[in-house]
Amino acid sequence: MRPRKVPLRKCVACQEMMSKKELIRVVRTPNDEVLIDLSGKKSGRGAYLCGKVTCFKLAKKSRALDRALKQPVGEEIYDQLEQDFIKLEDEFIANKELTIE
Repeated sequence: MRPRKVPLRKCVACQEMMSKKELIRVVRTPNDEVLIDLSGKKSGRGAYLCGKVTCFKLAKKSRALDRALKQPVGEEIYDQLEQDFIKLEDEFIANKELTIE
């Protein structure tokens, strides 16, 4: 039996390829809301970021999410996403370590 292929995605900030489970998905829903999608299953256009705050800040500075989501992301949405991202960072890293072991 062949080994299962691991889906890879690229971080929009640092351009590093990683498995889909190692990245956090930011999604633009059909209602034009921009949210963090930990399940990776919400409908809409997605962009992936490393689980590091430095990558998020780089994406904010370079407006990488605007390009990836094909829609301007307002400053207040970036601020809200940054707060959510900081809250989720520790939880995300802990979950990633559990899946590696």
